[in-house]
Amino acid sequence: MPSVIGLLEAREKGIREEVARLRAALDEAERALQRLVDARVTVTELLTGEPAVAPESALKGAVAGSTVPHRTEGMAVSVLAVDYQHIVGLLESDVGREGMRCQQLAAALGLQVVPAKVEGLRSKAKRLAERGWIRQVRPGVFTALPQNG
Repeated sequence: MPSVIGLLEAREKGIREEVARLRAALDEAERALQRLVDARVTVTELLTGEPAVAPESALKGAVAGSTVPHRTEGMAVSVLAVDYQHIVGLLESDVGREGMRCQQLAAALGLQVVPAKVEGLRSKAKRLAERGWIRQVRPGVFTALPQNG
């Protein structure tokens, strides 16, 4: 008969695999959405003959659960959901200047430093880095983008 700990570990592994699958599906959906937004901007530019800065929906404040757009010049942090704004703000502050590990980010943001919270934060930080809002200076360490000028 399997042990209770063994059953819990097997269940945990299954849930982690499901979370990874869902994250991959979400990332693919976000990429598809971004391609559609980019296509709409391009078509608008072609039809009007004028450069389109960004779709109107991207200029409004974001809501929780919204996607993270690829950063373009002039795009304000306010287009990000509040959780993402907090991460960028922290990394831009004196505390985050040298770069922070996800455990440090979690603590600084007032989150419990437990695997579930840290992994969720790591996923958000990686998404921000992939889309040009912050940078990953080495594996697991994130910092703000260098200031121009």
